[in-house]
Amino acid sequence: MNRIDQLFQNKRERILNVYFTAGYPQLNDTVSIIENLEKSGADMIEIGIPFSDPVADGPTIQESNGVALANGMTLKVLFDQLKDIRRKVDLPIVMMGYINPIIQFGVERFCQECESIGIDGLILPDLPMQEYLETYKPLFEKHGLYNIFLITPQTSEVRIRDIDANSNGFIYMVSSTSTTGAKADISEDQSAYFERVKQMNLKNPTLIGFGISNAKTFDKACQNANGAIIGSAFIKAINTSQNLSGRIGQFVTSIISETRSS
Repeated sequence: MNRIDQLFQNKRERILNVYFTAGYPQLNDTVSIIENLEKSGADMIEIGIPFSDPVADGPTIQESNGVALANGMTLKVLFDQLKDIRRKVDLPIVMMGYINPIIQFGVERFCQECESIGIDGLILPDLPMQEYLETYKPLFEKHGLYNIFLITPQTSEVRIRDIDANSNGFIYMVSSTSTTGAKADISEDQSAYFERVKQMNLKNPTLIGFGISNAKTFDKACQNANGAIIGSAFIKAINTSQNLSGRIGQFVTSIISETRSS
């Protein structure tokens, strides 16, 4: 069974998925970050594949992509770093990136590497659903990779149900039409969108991302979804390699140790 399915079988609420950019803040921090996220209480880990034009991402993650690329991070380097990760970490691991570097690497080769390492899913915001269904779905399924689709407040109910029908693992609910970035609170419009999707009773779990940055926004997201994804705020928290373990522990604890908001 895919580790994402195992996670949601065992835990249906307050799932914390933490995103970080591979090769940031230093090239060889990747494995240490993953290990410390698991030790600190994260439920899922999302590894960002650095790209020169991460169009869905805001300034913080864009900057981390630039630093990681300057550090020398490539897909080959990343796969080399992760080759023994399943000897150390049991959490579901998802890779988030853009389709161009994967095509350049070779899609089948990429999927083979993911399977051999133990990657559970992919988030590829610029891969159209039709192209996925017609070209990539059989390959992803062959190698045990779930393709995670994104929805936004502007996504129609017909489209959401189509995504739900063609998804496994979970659906990534983008909280707003903006790019990624930490926000202090959740607006009334966002709350209405979360509630609307919740009332659709989708077959897949949902995780809310973009703008989730602290215990308050995490708690609010969890009231209308199975959990949330935090990226930019975590990137800011680890912007130096000094005492990574302590920084990661403090950050995760600050998110999950609070009592649920009313």
